[in-house]
Amino acid sequence: MRVVTGSPTINGVESWRIGKFSASLTALSANTVASYSSDLRSFSEWCARGDITDPDAVTRASIRRYLAFLTTRTFARRTIARKVASIRRYYRWRVATGLGSVDPTAGVSVHSGGGRLPRVLDRSELNGLLVAPPLSPNEPEWRRRRDDAILEVLYGSGLRVSELCSLTVASLSLAQQAATVWGKGAKERRVPLSEPAVAALNAWLALRADVVVVAPRGPSGILFCNERGKDLTPRDVRRIVDRRSPVPTHPHALRHSFATHLLDGGADLRAVQELLGHSDVATTQRYTHVSRERLSAAYRQAHPRA
Repeated sequence: MRVVTGSPTINGVESWRIGKFSASLTALSANTVASYSSDLRSFSEWCARGDITDPDAVTRASIRRYLAFLTTRTFARRTIARKVASIRRYYRWRVATGLGSVDPTAGVSVHSGGGRLPRVLDRSELNGLLVAPPLSPNEPEWRRRRDDAILEVLYGSGLRVSELCSLTVASLSLAQQAATVWGKGAKERRVPLSEPAVAALNAWLALRADVVVVAPRGPSGILFCNERGKDLTPRDVRRIVDRRSPVPTHPHALRHSFATHLLDGGADLRAVQELLGHSDVATTQRYTHVSRERLSAAYRQAHPRA
C-alpha cells in the first residue's frame, strides 16, 4: 500500500479534491451533492487515520476494510450502500478526468436490502397533525399559519421535505391548485394542491409579508421561512412535525401516507409515480406492498374465518 505524507491540509483531505468532484455533479440535487460530499469526506478522513492521504493509494482491500468499519458502527445496510455508491462515483470521476487510473471499488458490491416498509399515518394521527388545537396566547399567529400550510402541502401533495423547503412564492399557482416543484436530479414536475392546502397557503401568504420584512429572494422569494426571513431547513420542518404530532413522526411519513392513501383509493400506479417524482416505477411499487399489507391486516381483523 502506497502511503503519502506531507499532506497540504489536516488529514490530507484537500488532496482528494472533494470540492472539484462536488462541482461536477451538476445533474444532481443540492441535497444529493451534499450527501456525496459528506460521504466522501468521511471516507477520506477514515483513510487519513490509517495514514492514507493519497486517493490513489486506496485499494480494494481498503474499501472492504471500510465496509467492515461501517458495519461495526451499526449503520443500516441502505446507508452503507449509499456511502459506497458515493465512493464509487468519485473514483469513476477520477478515472474519467484523468486524475486517477484505477477504480478500487470495482468488484465491491453491497446489497442495500429491501428496507423497512414505510410507516403510514392513520386517521387519528393525521388529525393530530393537520387539525391544530386553539391558538395559545404565547404562539404567534404567523407561525401557526405557516405550520398549517407546511403540513397540508406535505400530506396533500406528497412532497419530499427538501422540495418543500425549496418552494418559492412564484412556484405556486393557487388559482389552478398546483405548484411547480424541482425534485431529485433537478427534475421539474407539477403537483396538485388540495383545497385545504390552498386555504392554508392563502392564510400564510396573508401574514408572510409581516414576517419577512426583506424577502430573501425578492417578492417571489422562498415560500417558507422563519421570523428572520431565512429559508427553513429540513431540520426546521422536523421540529414543526414534532411540535404538532401526538406521536413521534418523521416528516417523510406524510409522503408515505400520501402515496399509500392514493393507492388505497384506487389511483393508478404510474400516476402516483409521476406525483411522487420517482424516476423508476419500482420505487413506487414499495407502496403497493404497504397497501396490500394494510388490506391483509384489515381482512385478518374483520373476517370471521381469517
